[in-house]
Amino acid sequence: MTAKKNILIVEDHPLFRAMLVQLINNEPDMTVCGEVDNITDALSNIKLTHPDAAIIDITLQGSCGLELIKSLKAHNIRLPVLVLSMHAENLYAERVIQAGAKGYISKLASPFDVIKAVKKVLDGQIYVSELTNTAILERLGQDNNATQPLRINELSDREIEVFQLIGCGLNSRECAECLHLGTSTIDSYRARIKAKLGIKNAAELYQRAAQWLLENNL
Repeated sequence: MTAKKNILIVEDHPLFRAMLVQLINNEPDMTVCGEVDNITDALSNIKLTHPDAAIIDITLQGSCGLELIKSLKAHNIRLPVLVLSMHAENLYAERVIQAGAKGYISKLASPFDVIKAVKKVLDGQIYVSELTNTAILERLGQDNNATQPLRINELSDREIEVFQLIGCGLNSRECAECLHLGTSTIDSYRARIKAKLGIKNAAELYQRAAQWLLENNL
C-alpha cells in the first residue's frame, strides 16, 4: 500500500484552515502533517515532519507567504509549494512562481480544482489557471524591448499588497489590521510606494491605486 503524502498547511484564517485540513484529509492518498499561521512555525514544522508539499497563503500572521517561499529557496529546501490565496491571480501567480513556488490557485476555486492543483504540484509540475498560463506565454512572446506600461513591477511583494489595499479604499490603520502589521510600518510602505511611482501626495496615491485596480480588473 502506497504511503500517504504529507501536506503542510500555512494559512492564517482559522476557519478556512480547518476546511482545508478536512479537504486534504478526505483524500485517500494525502494527509495533513501540520497546520500553522506564520513563517516561524512553518519552518519548524518543515524540519520536524519533512512534508511532501506545502499549501501556503500569501498573507500570514505578521509576514508574507512569499517571504517563506523565498526563504525555502534560499536555504535549498526542495519543498513543492502551492500558493492558495484570495489575492488576484493575474497579479500574483507569476510572482510566486518566480519566487520558487510550483503553483497558484485562488481561494475561489472549487475543492476539486484545489485537490487537482495539489496533486499536480506533488507530481513536480507547475499549476496555474489556463488564463494565467496564456497571459504568461503571450508576455514571453512579446518583444523584449517593448515598453513596460506597469511601473507596479518596481514594487516589492509587500508593497504591492499595500498598494492593492489602498486601491480598495483602506487607510493605514485598516491596512495594518488586514496584514497584521503596525500602522507605522504601513506608513513606511506608503512612503516607499509614492517614491517608486513618483506619486506626490496621499490623494494621488489613492487615485492611482484605485485606477490600477480598475484597469486590471482586480
